[in-house]
Amino acid sequence: MATGISNIDLIIIVLYFMMVLGIGFAIARRTRTSDDLFLGGRTFGWGLIGLSLFASNISSATIIGLSGAAYTSGIVNSVYEWLSGIPLIIAALIFVPLFLRSRITTIPEFLEKRFDRRSQIFFSVVTIVMSIVVEMAGGLYAGAVVMQAFFPNLELWHVTLPLAIFAGVYTAFGGLKAVVYTDAIQAIILIIGCTVLTWMLYARLDFSWANVVANVPDGHFSVVRPIDDKTLPWPGLILGVPFLGFWYWTTNQYIVQRVLGARDVRQARWGMMLAGFLKVVPLFIMVLPGAMAISILPGLENGDAVFPRAVIEILPVGMVGIVLAGLLSAIMSSVDSTLNSASTLLVVDFIKPSRPGIGDESLARIGRITTLILMVVAALWAPMIANFQSLWDYLQEMFSIVVPPVVVLFLVGVFYKRGNGHGAFWTLVIGTLLGVGLFLAGKLGISDIHYTIRVGIMVGVSALVFFGVSAATAPPSQDKIENYTFRRALLSDGMEGLPWYKDYRFHALLLVIMMAYILYVFW
Repeated sequence: MATGISNIDLIIIVLYFMMVLGIGFAIARRTRTSDDLFLGGRTFGWGLIGLSLFASNISSATIIGLSGAAYTSGIVNSVYEWLSGIPLIIAALIFVPLFLRSRITTIPEFLEKRFDRRSQIFFSVVTIVMSIVVEMAGGLYAGAVVMQAFFPNLELWHVTLPLAIFAGVYTAFGGLKAVVYTDAIQAIILIIGCTVLTWMLYARLDFSWANVVANVPDGHFSVVRPIDDKTLPWPGLILGVPFLGFWYWTTNQYIVQRVLGARDVRQARWGMMLAGFLKVVPLFIMVLPGAMAISILPGLENGDAVFPRAVIEILPVGMVGIVLAGLLSAIMSSVDSTLNSASTLLVVDFIKPSRPGIGDESLARIGRITTLILMVVAALWAPMIANFQSLWDYLQEMFSIVVPPVVVLFLVGVFYKRGNGHGAFWTLVIGTLLGVGLFLAGKLGISDIHYTIRVGIMVGVSALVFFGVSAATAPPSQDKIENYTFRRALLSDGMEGLPWYKDYRFHALLLVIMMAYILYVFW
């Protein structure tokens, strides 16, 4: 068994890096305009979209965090993965046609079209900050944790800076198309690597589910927890998880950008359904292995170390390289996506409006420069995450601050046609400030409300602000908002002339049945 990285493992990893760089620079030669850089020329098909959505979401932070949480507190956090199908279905039903017909490049642009410029600026700034200090830095930190398991003498920044530079270079020059193509390959490597590790862990337990269950605490395999549970109380499962998922899969530039680059509505919807089915996979190859490791690797104090330790102690020489390449793939897919999306937001939402006469090639050049600058910022911030209790807590608590008002503007705003720019802006301001206040109250010990329950409460408060301010001020012009609000025709947009088995609504029904069965089994 491997006790570290052999020469064979290193060769596999080097070959992987060379392949990714080769793809990135090959695409960079054909990336000239801002549309190429930010949306891949709007040419993506459903397969690339689905694989890229999966790879960008399943970062090394997710693998390390989910397996660690399953080791310490049970599989309850897996609901963030397999229940992703619900917001993906909602996005496919309503928001995909709204976004694509609007021809937007960034999600905040949609708020400008539906409401006003103030909401676009506020949301864009918040998204850029969250992309850098939460998503990208979280991915780099998780990658550093993995590398430290193999090279204990490394400092965090020794890892985060080179990883950021590597991802930043091919993203800056190849743009979203380089991100999506490398993501597709990385998704396949990631699934193979995690599947191999899961198989070998299960082999250690004689391929017996009874042996797995016998060595875990009571309730470890339950996703419906008591109201005082510290990991995910049942009210949070209802009030928080769906809204967090909706924000992530429908309004997060980092994720939705590859959907905006789809060839048409049909390809975008199929890609989102593929992502929904792929999101079931982590439960079996990332979450359950963490629970299996309880009996195989007992006594670990830090749950985030479970996955790296399992790789070192379980896998033979050669396989360590494959799995580590999968983990590095996860790092790259999350970092390159956040870099590209944050750069897109800066250029499209701020630089382009301030310089209306700027040429397309100049925008692309500025986009590359901002990508490289953001890369350095994220690399320097990533080591700070070590001050939080766990990586997973860091990610989810940061998200809980900004999610509620954004959810209201999109999920309520497309149905409530009386909602106006004043209502949207003050919902963002008040909702975000209250979210920060509740977060600080929790950190100071003033309040012990679980962050998922806080999300549900703040969605309700934000909705009241949105309704109240909109009702007290002048309504928007119906002509202005007609193309940015719900209408029944959206549901069948792009499905004309297709047989039933190609209709995304049939795929959505299958996905709902699958999620319901998993909930039944792990209730």
